[in-house]
Amino acid sequence: QVQLVESGGGLEQAGGSLRLSCAASGSIFSINTMGWYRQAPGKQRELVAAITYGGSTNYADSVKGRFTISRDNAKNTVYLQMNSLKPEDTAVYYCNVKWYGSRRNDYWGQGTQVTVSS
Repeated sequence: QVQLVESGGGLEQAGGSLRLSCAASGSIFSINTMGWYRQAPGKQRELVAAITYGGSTNYADSVKGRFTISRDNAKNTVYLQMNSLKPEDTAVYYCNVKWYGSRRNDYWGQGTQVTVSS
């Protein structure tokens, strides 16, 4: 079984910083893509940032220049450094890991709340 445990969420003022962590465990193929998604009230879940095993990254336009995704392949852990936070960053943030074998493997964490006050 695959488990992803997120940490680091909380309350922060606009302009501040938070760092999210997600540790994956279980039967995980090492050549995978890990990422962060978020969902705000009344909105669809959206990709925030993703990173491949080789280190290629992709960011939502709304967070470019403010957020940085990184990973530790030996630990199957992904991080999201969030700087210059804005109230519109308020959402539940979900960790994700996926890879392809005989079928697509796609797993999610339970989510961690990030609230940014103005």
